[in-house]
Amino acid sequence: MDVILEIKKRYKNGGIIFRLIFINVAVFILINLIALIFFLFSIGNTEKFTFIEWLAVPADMHLLLYRPWTIITYMFLHQDFLHILFNMLWLFWFGKIFLEYLDPKKLLSVYLLGGISGAALYIAAYNLFPVFQPMIAGSMALGASASVYAIVVGISAFTPDYSIGLLFLGRVKLKYIALFVVVLDLLSIPNGNAGGHIAHLGGALFGVLFALSLKKGHDITKGFSIVMEGFYSIFKPSPKMKVTSNNYTKKQKPSSDTQSKKTQSDKDYNKKKAVNQAEIDRILDKISKNGYESLSKEEKDTLFDMSKK
Repeated sequence: MDVILEIKKRYKNGGIIFRLIFINVAVFILINLIALIFFLFSIGNTEKFTFIEWLAVPADMHLLLYRPWTIITYMFLHQDFLHILFNMLWLFWFGKIFLEYLDPKKLLSVYLLGGISGAALYIAAYNLFPVFQPMIAGSMALGASASVYAIVVGISAFTPDYSIGLLFLGRVKLKYIALFVVVLDLLSIPNGNAGGHIAHLGGALFGVLFALSLKKGHDITKGFSIVMEGFYSIFKPSPKMKVTSNNYTKKQKPSSDTQSKKTQSDKDYNKKKAVNQAEIDRILDKISKNGYESLSKEEKDTLFDMSKK
């Protein structure tokens, strides 16, 4: 019970990246436990894929009409350990960079919309290109890769010259990492798992569109965020609770001197808030006109600091 309570506590207090990883891992464990039970008791077909097909997104449009939820569920679904391991590592690494510049709600929107875009491109490609016609009936996509690609490519397009240290390679800029993984997926389509590679490209495409539009001052996830406002509460950390004494204390009317100080404090706060907002507006306007790279180091630091408040 202590372990369960600790997990619940970590989930409530964890950030958006932790919660996304938590949900993906929880689904992975649950799916494999159910498959194990089916196997031990010889319930139906013991292959995991038979069970997973109700959560994976199908290429067959007619089948999709009966399983519309799969456009969402597939992006939290993994079969193999290495599959989920690498997806969650990429989500953690690039999600951290994403949150250095943008807020958690945008990250979640990019994750979900990137996944939907990946599914859309995968379904469209399998129904449009003749080479995939014989495979449509049995083809399904699953995994968070398209969603993760949207975050990876999105932040790489938003801040292309941000560099990270890679083993044996040293410092490498994000734009080169993003370009490498996109080209690799594109060239890998004829060599197996074509649907997966196409879904990756769909997520990457959304990431690019998101970053380029945001640099111009337009957030293409804004409308989606409004529609999904209630859903976001699942991923929002619980507010910290302030513990106070249960002893009753009689309220005293503040003195005029205290009121004067409070009024002065409020004026200072409002003035500082207005100045900060004006500076943020100026920086965002500069990004809209000249792009993110036109910002000075001080302006980037200011944008970063204000995004955390």
